[in-house]
Amino acid sequence: MTIASSSPPSRLPPGGAEGSATKPGTERERADRPGAGGSRGDGRLAAVFIAPALLGFVVFLLWPTLRGIYLSFTRFNLLTPAEWVGFDNYVRMVHDPIFWSSLRVTVAYVVINIGVQTVSALAIAVLLQRLTQSAVLRGLVLTPYLMSNVVAGIVWLWILDTQLGIGNEILSGLGLDRIPFLADETWAIPTIALINVWRHVGYTALLLFAGLQAIPNDMYEAAKVDGASEWRMFWRITMPLLRPVLAVVLIMTVIGSFQVFDTVAVTTRGGPADATNVLQYYIYGAAFGRFQFGYASAMSVALLVVLSAITFVQYRLTRAGQTDLG
Repeated sequence: MTIASSSPPSRLPPGGAEGSATKPGTERERADRPGAGGSRGDGRLAAVFIAPALLGFVVFLLWPTLRGIYLSFTRFNLLTPAEWVGFDNYVRMVHDPIFWSSLRVTVAYVVINIGVQTVSALAIAVLLQRLTQSAVLRGLVLTPYLMSNVVAGIVWLWILDTQLGIGNEILSGLGLDRIPFLADETWAIPTIALINVWRHVGYTALLLFAGLQAIPNDMYEAAKVDGASEWRMFWRITMPLLRPVLAVVLIMTVIGSFQVFDTVAVTTRGGPADATNVLQYYIYGAAFGRFQFGYASAMSVALLVVLSAITFVQYRLTRAGQTDLG
């Protein structure tokens, strides 16, 4: 007996051509698939937004750095082509007593500036966080930072003038001797450091205040229930949990302090007797005063190496990349 074979009806579209059928991987389905096709568009959009910052980084930071490193091995004065001299500038720097004196002056300034600024900023930040969070007070704290270094230097130069400054007029009115704050070798560097502390402490305090905002209030409330004092909570809760932010702030302020220039340039100009001749001012004098751009570049590279080493040591010792918040 013969059984007639029956086959299911064809599901191919009209025309019967297999190639004309819509397959699962068509362009439309790939376009509708999440993340597919859009990643290239997002990458292009990200590149557009990054391009201005990247261009600025290359033009104003990367290229000058590479150019400065090259010039540090040359003798260059802008009037003649750069002449390759190898390590002569670095040998001269090692035997230059003014360079080492400038480095010592800079270190003294950094120690005073960072010490006073960090303690003051931390105290202001804790007071803002524990007592009040008024936006008006935060604005007042930040006000000196809105003033440029040059303006701040000129204002304090007038205030601290030995003969006519209001600061010395107050001291004289109190029956005290006038102090040559910016004209005496002993007072000059501490005075410049305190001027910059006055200008930057508000900004540093707000950075630390932002770090304090990340600490949960539950920890303070639990400590209060256990009878802990404010001083004990500061050392057992605030400082350990604020450590990563404090470490980053210290790195930023140390780098900025080593680059002090504006305040010195408008107040003491390196005097008296090189007592405020910080490294950046000495580099500026070598480059634009004596047109020794090769030697100035060598000192700049040395400063870059010093700052890189200090930053690396600070980062490792303070464990800036780790947090105690669970």
